[in-house]
Amino acid sequence: MKLDNLENTRTQMRRGVLELCILSIISEAGEVYPPDIKDRLADSRIVVVEGTLYPLLTRLKNADLLAYSWRESTQGPPRKYYTLTEAGKLFLDGLLETWHELVDAVNLATKQNNLLNNE
Repeated sequence: MKLDNLENTRTQMRRGVLELCILSIISEAGEVYPPDIKDRLADSRIVVVEGTLYPLLTRLKNADLLAYSWRESTQGPPRKYYTLTEAGKLFLDGLLETWHELVDAVNLATKQNNLLNNE
């Protein structure tokens, strides 16, 4: 396997969990300003650019998983803060359940694979 293929797969895996991470961050914070989401992701070593974050937030809002409100800012124009809707909370619960099932399955599969390689 070429290394560029590996990096492509890594990127796809990160994108696959980005929605889960964003919804979890909003759930934990209660309401959050998008640059704070970006900072929190960066703290977790998930690098996301605004060109990825804002369209994803819009898609989640259009799916009725997020709501937003405008707040005046002392440092410029009003800011948009996101919160989870009730549907968003249920969706996040389902994603977390699926994530934990997937992690368990992958751990089992890779453990079995490692055991076979060590024989």
